Amino acid sequence: MGRIYKTRAWHDQLSPSLEEFELLALETYAHLPDAFRQLTGEIVIQIAEFPTEEIMDDLALETPFDLLGLFEGVGIAERWNPQSGDGPNRITLYRRAILDYWSENEETLGDIVSHVLIHEIGHHFGLSDDDMEQIEENAT
Repeated sequence: MGRIYKTRAWHDQLSPSLEEFELLALETYAHLPDAFRQLTGEIVIQIAEFPTEEIMDDLALETPFDLLGLFEGVGIAERWNPQSGDGPNRITLYRRAILDYWSENEETLGDIVSHVLIHEIGHHFGLSDDDMEQIEENAT
C-alpha cells in the first residue's frame, strides 16, 4: 500500500553544505546570551568536514568521527595577548561527525550544534560542565 508523506518533502533534501552549516553555527552563536558572546571577543568559528591528520594524531583519535568540535588557542584564563602574534582563538565544528551523531540520536541538528559550540566556547573560558549546561538552558 502506497502512502504519501505530507509533512516534509524528503525526496529532494540534502544534508547541509559547509556553507549552510556555517550559517547554522553563526545563527546559533548569535542566540547565545549577550554577556557570554561579548566575553568571547574575536573568536573565529569555522566549519570543516573532518579534523586534519595532525589533529587526529595529537588527540589520538581512532576515527575522524570521534571529534565534533575543537577549541584551539589560549583560554581567557591564560590571558591571551593579541600582541603575541598568535592570532585569535578558533573553534572548528566538524560537519560530518556532527551529522553522523545527529543520525544516531533523537536531537535536532540545531540543538547538537548549539551544544558543541557552547562546549567549545566553554573551553575558552575554562567553564565547568554545570556552567555550560546553564548557558545552554539560557540560549534562545
